[in-house]
Amino acid sequence: MRLRALLACALLLGSACGERAPAAAPSVLPQTRIRVGNVDAQVEVAATPAVRKRGLMFREVLAADHGMLFIFPDERLRVFWMRNTRIPLSIAYADSGGRIVQIADMEPLSEGSVPSGVPARYALEMNRGWFARHGVRVGDTIRRIPAIEVE
Repeated sequence: MRLRALLACALLLGSACGERAPAAAPSVLPQTRIRVGNVDAQVEVAATPAVRKRGLMFREVLAADHGMLFIFPDERLRVFWMRNTRIPLSIAYADSGGRIVQIADMEPLSEGSVPSGVPARYALEMNRGWFARHGVRVGDTIRRIPAIEVE
């Protein structure tokens, strides 16, 4: 009985202090709904160097039809990797017009390079296999990309 009371007090104190497990914390990044080929996706927008560098690192899960859209200030060759990223992902690189120029699967926790192959301004990370499941292919377009200031 005493142990139960102590556990209840600890839970109340943790709640009163506003402590949460990192996985439960909501994203503070801007979010938007984009159209990829003929499918909608909810994405977090990574438009600053610090946010792009962190990406989806340290996350445990990524909800279905959710991802991260990386927006760069210019179009050039891009290279991504999966350091500290546990979620199996697929990536689509797109040019300045939003046309997908490359799609690749990425291995969790790998530091191997996943290059765009051709210049790209955008990168879209989704759960592994998402593009294939939805029939999204090279040449399809990402639409409704937000017009935001990019660093």
